[in-house]
Amino acid sequence: MDTFSTYHPVINFIYFVIVIGLSMFFMHPVFLVISLICSMAYGIYLKGKKAMKVFFFAMLPSCLLMAIINPLFSHAGATMLFYMKDGNPVTLESILYGIGAGVMLAGVVSWFSVFNVVMTSDKFMYLFGKAIPAASLLLSMVLRFVPRFTGQIKKVSQAQQCIGRNVNNGKIYERAVHGLKILSITTTWALENSVETADSMKSRAYGLRGRTNFSIYRFDRRDSILLTFLLGVFALILAAMGQGWLKILYFPVFTINATNVGAVLLYILYALLCAMPLILNVLEDIKWRSLRSEI
Repeated sequence: MDTFSTYHPVINFIYFVIVIGLSMFFMHPVFLVISLICSMAYGIYLKGKKAMKVFFFAMLPSCLLMAIINPLFSHAGATMLFYMKDGNPVTLESILYGIGAGVMLAGVVSWFSVFNVVMTSDKFMYLFGKAIPAASLLLSMVLRFVPRFTGQIKKVSQAQQCIGRNVNNGKIYERAVHGLKILSITTTWALENSVETADSMKSRAYGLRGRTNFSIYRFDRRDSILLTFLLGVFALILAAMGQGWLKILYFPVFTINATNVGAVLLYILYALLCAMPLILNVLEDIKWRSLRSEI
């Protein structure tokens, strides 16, 4: 069991808002690398080899593609490397920015994949069910749509395989027809399922004023400690940015802050923040093994 998922939904949500926000809006190379490594490590802990396949076959090619494409369209920067055949320059700054954007994209996608595992639909309904009931229900359905849709496609594909109408049967044209048929069946299932969900929630008086809600979540002492840590680290990082301890500038010349003691401490602090779910899981595993050894 993932220990971090057992914390209060408010803690889970605030944590992902902080790490995803910093990953998206602060393209510091050290922060980007730390964010990507920690998000991938947490994803592997939660989903195993599946997360590694997604990284090597989806995220890594996307990073390389952005690093190659950005210099072809963006020619800003003062450090000229060479000129293309059409006369447009290729600059070092545009290449570095493309690499940074690719790592940022991979890190954010990886964090969202973990977010989808930790922030379940019932947690979303608990957090936003009263404030924005329609939007929270829609968002909950969207978050669980992709894994359910993928699973249903596999089921339909296996059923069609039994009658020789899978994407592996027939010529290229017939395979395409079979694939469209499978997609059509699954899309119809998804639409019917969404209508049934909406009718079910309406029959339960969801969203009406005065409706009571059952909740199993309680904000306890450990949640308070973790919330204090999250907000404290976030405040320190913002203060360091405001004081100029952490600087990054890609254009017109690539400039980064000096690697002094303050910067290194902030890197370590940010690494602890990103690796916090893994640290909690490791500590819980150690505690569990210690208790088992005493039996």
